[in-house]
Amino acid sequence: MREEEKKPTSTIRRILKQRWALSAIYIASAAIILAAAFLLQNSFDDSAKDGKEESAETGKNYGEPSVEVNSNLETIKMPVADADKTVIKKQFYDVNADEKAQEEALVFYNNRYEQNKGIDIAMEDGKTFDVKASLSGNVTKVQDDALLGNLVEVEHEDGVVTRYQSVKDIKVAVGDKVKQGQAIATAGKSQINEEAGVHVHFEIRKDNIALNPLDFVDKQASAIQSATEAEGSELEDSANKEETPAVEGSEADKEETPAVDETDESTDLESGTDEEGSVPGEDTTEDSDSLKDSLNQSN
Repeated sequence: MREEEKKPTSTIRRILKQRWALSAIYIASAAIILAAAFLLQNSFDDSAKDGKEESAETGKNYGEPSVEVNSNLETIKMPVADADKTVIKKQFYDVNADEKAQEEALVFYNNRYEQNKGIDIAMEDGKTFDVKASLSGNVTKVQDDALLGNLVEVEHEDGVVTRYQSVKDIKVAVGDKVKQGQAIATAGKSQINEEAGVHVHFEIRKDNIALNPLDFVDKQASAIQSATEAEGSELEDSANKEETPAVEGSEADKEETPAVDETDESTDLESGTDEEGSVPGEDTTEDSDSLKDSLNQSN
């Protein structure tokens, strides 16, 4: 038993006595330490890399203005698939346009002229076409109307509403969410503007005020808010300028009214009967004497 127990020990000692033994042990130990350090470093690098990727996603556009993903970022489009193949049958009535343009933007119906609150769009060939949502939003009104040719109203952000009139085969309902470019109806006809034929009457409204759609096509929806704010400030400035400042008194008012001589007025009043009858200051004794002589002769 003792000989068997001593064999391993003697073998280890014999190996350690070799010249290469210590070097081999050092190299093996160093390899183990390096491997452990490498594994630890990789684990740290992976965790750091994951953190960097997350921060890169959250701060990808650091230094640029934050952008909300909403309809305000969408570019306003014509409510058709191919705007190049369309014609404007009737323009928006612009109060700042010349007289001729305003006359052309009037809609005549039932012996009355109405200002066109949008633009009437038709295809060049006069055929029907799909009416597309100009912006993403929520459908708030779907109305059958023979006069207007049916109506679909889509609400967007900041009080902006797009209206599509003179349509048929409506494909949406109140409460539906529509995306930009989605087909919502088909172009049709209306009684109020029969001359336009098959068309869609397209409006853009801000706080229920009609705007010219052509002023905002191919612009972001946020341009509507900016334009209305600028217009509102201009109107306010012009209103302030038109206010007439309080006048303390004109030079004519400052001039004192000349004093009226009451004696002149009294003289005029007293002479009023004289003007109608005898001349003021005329002696009337001769008239009285002649009257007496005539009486005496009659007696």
